[in-house]
Amino acid sequence: MRYLKEEDRELASRYLFLSMALIVIAQDIHTIENGTFKIKEPYLELLRKMEHKGKAERKYLKEVMKNKKLDVIYLNKNESFSSYLFTCNGYEEKRNYFNPAIRKNVETIIYELMRKGMQANHHHLASAE
Repeated sequence: MRYLKEEDRELASRYLFLSMALIVIAQDIHTIENGTFKIKEPYLELLRKMEHKGKAERKYLKEVMKNKKLDVIYLNKNESFSSYLFTCNGYEEKRNYFNPAIRKNVETIIYELMRKGMQANHHHLASAE
């Protein structure tokens, strides 16, 4: 039985997966900063732009969720699934996500952020010419 509207479920899921993508990006920044890359700057610049775009979107989503009294709560994880509780205006819905599906969703968001970061970089390069 579902209690949340599809729109609220999609909003909460986007917030959840975007938050996970930002964790991956932060870990990648740390890895590159402390790694043996010969030329780190281009990678770090792209990752930081991705992080900036992602944080801006997450801030917006958080505000929308706050206005709707929508929240995401981590419940547990096993080898196959991760469970979250979505709450909205007193209603609750438990969501189980297949871990490989989570990874695919996070990867999709990382690609989106990468495209946005590259577009920002392209505009910067075009204006410098």
